Amino acid sequence: MNDQHIPDERELAVEFETGTGSLRLDLVRRLVAEGLGTGLLIVAVIGSGIMAQRLSTDIGLQLLENAFATAGALVGLILMFGAVSGAHFNPVVTILDRLLGSISTRDAASYVVVQTIGACLGAMLANVMFELPAINFSTHHRSSGPLWISEILATVTLLLVIQGCVRSGRATVVPFAVAAWIGGAYWFTSSTSFANPAVTIARMLSDTFAGIAPSSAPMFIAMQLLGMAIAFGLVRLLYPDNSIPSEESHV
Repeated sequence: MNDQHIPDERELAVEFETGTGSLRLDLVRRLVAEGLGTGLLIVAVIGSGIMAQRLSTDIGLQLLENAFATAGALVGLILMFGAVSGAHFNPVVTILDRLLGSISTRDAASYVVVQTIGACLGAMLANVMFELPAINFSTHHRSSGPLWISEILATVTLLLVIQGCVRSGRATVVPFAVAAWIGGAYWFTSSTSFANPAVTIARMLSDTFAGIAPSSAPMFIAMQLLGMAIAFGLVRLLYPDNSIPSEESHV
């Protein structure tokens, strides 16, 4: 008969402090941060869009309010969770990191899953906060060549802002650089710079100012992935040295 040793509580505690247990616990922490951060980001995007729509009938003012709230939330969220998970909050950020060798395949896949789930839950929470159905599929169609080109540009430039800051030893400015760039890109791209597949999926669930019709989302996501591929080539070209300065707090 093969006697199998069953660890007691003390041995389990030691396992989680050293070795594989600590690795599992570390991944859990990072996944919670990614899911929560992405969810809160979409709360800011959709919530501010709903509020702006209710406070003003001027579309330009609505966009300004939406952009300002999103940029402010990004600064806080990246500062809040950057030291835990890197504050990706975006599948294309994570996939690019995988291609560049900064994260494992397992961790990258886990990040993308929790980012998408967190974003969808955030959209539902934003709807409920404003007394709307938790799931209210958008009828806001966004489908045209100029919008798709905008999503490519928005994604490429967002990724270059992040990688440029990190690889030049200025990771501490990433929260402010990313927020400023996204806030500006709301205005200089015709798509209002989604640049995030998880956020795109979540925005399908809200028939509000910030929503996107389910029929429009697949092409937006395809363009975002294409933008990520272009950004990968540009990062390799512009920053041939794979080493990241010691200041880096990966975002």
